[in-house]
Amino acid sequence: MELLPNSRTEPDGSALVRVLSYNIRSMRDDPQALARVITACAPDLVLIQEAPRFFRWRKKLARLARAANLVILTGGASAAGPAILCDLRATVERTEDVLLPLTPGQHRRGFATAVVRFGGVRVGVLSCHLSLQKDERYDQGGMLLDRLAGLGVDHAIAGGDLNERPGGRAFARIAHTLQDCWATAPWGAEHTWTRDAPHRRIDAIFATKGIEVLGCGVPLGHPGITDADLRAATDHLPVLAALRIPAN
Repeated sequence: MELLPNSRTEPDGSALVRVLSYNIRSMRDDPQALARVITACAPDLVLIQEAPRFFRWRKKLARLARAANLVILTGGASAAGPAILCDLRATVERTEDVLLPLTPGQHRRGFATAVVRFGGVRVGVLSCHLSLQKDERYDQGGMLLDRLAGLGVDHAIAGGDLNERPGGRAFARIAHTLQDCWATAPWGAEHTWTRDAPHRRIDAIFATKGIEVLGCGVPLGHPGITDADLRAATDHLPVLAALRIPAN
C-alpha cells in the first residue's frame, strides 16, 4: 500500500497534516492496542468519539494521549464524548466544548472544537458523534456546519462517527458543504464498522473546500498496524487523512 505523506511545512507556508478520526468505545477494550494503532498513524490531530466520560475520565484519556505521544487538546465528558488530541506541532489558539440540545430518550451529544495553528496556518477542528435517531442526526449535521462557520477561520476539518452511511440525509447534508475526504481521495480501505466484517462507512473526515485532500481511508496494512490490534482496540476502524492546508 502506498503510504500517505508525512507531516511537514511546505516552502510556500502551507501545512501538511495527518488527521485521525477514531471511535474508541470509552477505552473498554485493549488500551495498549489502541495506543499502538494511533501511534503508528503518526497523526497531528486525533478526533476521538466515545472518550471516557465517567469516573476518572480525564486520567484515562491522559493515559492514552501519553502512550500515543500526544496531549489532550479538548473534550471528553465535557463534550459528552467527543475529544481532540494533538501533537506538539500544533499551537492552540482556543477550544470550546459544546453540548447539543437534548432530545428526551436519546443520549446527550456534543462537539469538541478548537482553533489551532501549524506554523502560519490556522485551522478549525471539530470532533462529533451524531445521534442514532435520524431526525435528530440530520439537525445535528446542520449544527456541525453552523459551528464550523462560526469558528472564524478560512479552513476547517471535522470528523467523527456519523452513525449513518454516505447515502443518509445527515451525511449528505455535511458532504454538500464540505469535502468528504474519502470520496475526494480514497486511500486504504473504506468501511469502518462492524468489528467482525466491516461493511459500512459510518465514520468520516470532512474538510472545507480550500484544503487539498491527499488521501483518506482506513489504514489497513499501514506499517505498525496489525489486524490483531485493530480488532482488539475497539469496535470501529480508524480513518486517517493527509491534508494540505494553505497558508493564511
